[in-house]
Amino acid sequence: MKHLFVVNPVAGGSDASPEIRRRVEEAFRSREDACEVYVTRGPKDATEKIRQEAASSGEELRVYACGGDGTFNECVCGAALQPHVAVCPFPTGTGNDFCRMFGSDADLFRDLNALLDGQVKTIDLISCNGSYSANICSVGIDARIGTEVHKYSGIPLIGGTGGYVISAVVNAFRGIATTMHVRSGSYDAREKYSLICACNGRFYGGGFNPSPDAKLDDGLLDIFIVKKVSLFTFARLIGKYASGHADDFPKYITHLRGTELWIEFEREDVINLDGEALYASEVEMKLLPGALKLIVPRGLGHGTELPPLAL
Repeated sequence: MKHLFVVNPVAGGSDASPEIRRRVEEAFRSREDACEVYVTRGPKDATEKIRQEAASSGEELRVYACGGDGTFNECVCGAALQPHVAVCPFPTGTGNDFCRMFGSDADLFRDLNALLDGQVKTIDLISCNGSYSANICSVGIDARIGTEVHKYSGIPLIGGTGGYVISAVVNAFRGIATTMHVRSGSYDAREKYSLICACNGRFYGGGFNPSPDAKLDDGLLDIFIVKKVSLFTFARLIGKYASGHADDFPKYITHLRGTELWIEFEREDVINLDGEALYASEVEMKLLPGALKLIVPRGLGHGTELPPLAL
């Protein structure tokens, strides 16, 4: 078995590769398995590296995504549908929404020895326009806000939180709603929507939790369709939506459970896949049961909150 540590050198605003290399070398002094620390050179490099490693050898490969949600997503795309490849986040970035769903056990993903001694479990994946998401896909105003955060967060004295606020204000005044044709199961409508979110996991956007009961391995997506609303109503709804109370507003928010979602825009728009941006005029999402092997750290599920998958 080989252990591959994929390091994003720009995650979290600084290069963590020297510290990760030190920790890996220390951990493997008493282990016989092979290991490699690989520092990515650009977008999608992690995906290609994992696919190459998987193709070159049939041995078991365990991949640790050292970065934030974007790094984890790239590693997920490389590991998807590969029965001998397992992956997990090893957070060093600013956004770690995937880990949040494990509650009080989330910090176990930062414990290298707990990860190395972990088990491998099978979870579902969202397939979206040739890419993959282990957590949440969304379109609409929240996807546009998230995509443009980096335009503002790098401005001196603004920072990440301030950048998100500025992006939210700018996009709100550009217009909240977009015309979309949406199909999922028996739902089929063409109208203006504020946002649409498909949840395999629970958290996204730095802490939004629209579906607190979502599970990674139940074979279903929780889909939230938010209709066109006024700026005032949107401001009133967004906090409730973010805290898992979308079902309290059936007049504005439709909650579906299913395995497929199709969306067509009037023109190309942005799709959020676990914090990564994809652009298209048509979106086809499909849940793939058991399509990803997830490394579950030793001790997960022994805390006060159970993880959203059967152990």
